[in-house]
Amino acid sequence: MLLHNDHLLPAADFALALPNRGLQFNDGFFETLVWSAGAVRYLPHHLHRMRAAAVALHLPLPPALADTNALTAAVRRVAAANSLSEARVRIQLWRGGGGLYTPPVDAPTQYVATASPFQPNDQPVHQAGFARETHTFYTPLSFCKGPHALYYVRAGQERQTRGLDEVLLLDANGHVAEAVSAAVFWVKDGQLFTPTLATGCVAGVRRAHLLAVARRQDLPCQEGLFRPDQLLTAEAVFTANVAGLRPVEHLDGVALTSAAHPLLGALRRWEADEHYPPTT
Repeated sequence: MLLHNDHLLPAADFALALPNRGLQFNDGFFETLVWSAGAVRYLPHHLHRMRAAAVALHLPLPPALADTNALTAAVRRVAAANSLSEARVRIQLWRGGGGLYTPPVDAPTQYVATASPFQPNDQPVHQAGFARETHTFYTPLSFCKGPHALYYVRAGQERQTRGLDEVLLLDANGHVAEAVSAAVFWVKDGQLFTPTLATGCVAGVRRAHLLAVARRQDLPCQEGLFRPDQLLTAEAVFTANVAGLRPVEHLDGVALTSAAHPLLGALRRWEADEHYPPTT
């Protein structure tokens, strides 16, 4: 079952009518959320990013997704319809109507929400390298998910071709940006580091939550422009997304002891103690 514009429908019978601006022009964005223990994890961060994406794309959020209670109800509904107590819910939004590049005035926003079993992943990344074929770049839309999705598809293909478990993307000026579908963090001298959004990385919800948790624990955090060699001399490197925190064991042939670093364990405990952000 899926949720299409507030209506539950059998997934096998669902078809998109044409014209479809999401398909034809990538005129929209998506959000991936986790439903667990009767709540949406990182809900405030998801809603913040969705609202920002809607403003940037001039694409109003449908009322069924526009606030905390409505978004929670929509996610709960599609998870329950698929008999999932823990679910990975993807919400795809796009501008309705036809037209060419210039959209019709006041076209309604369409959406579809699908649910699949949630699979947490805190397993180590055994072999990672820096991407050679694909770079990130900053745009007014690079913070949200969808408008530049093809670049992550291309990076995923490179990861597969090179036989790596992960690749870390650099921006056009050679600064570390992010992994294929996760933020990247590293630890050195008692500080937590992560690339700035100016690299063109996605404004990940786990990234935002982890930074907030660390700062509440008075852990020094730096967001900035960093070169690859700064990761190669780090005490620990890990990726972070809604599925988990994954320590990196080898990066460009350099062995790291990320999994054993006490600060990574502390970050996991601090997050667990907060039981994720409240839903209101």
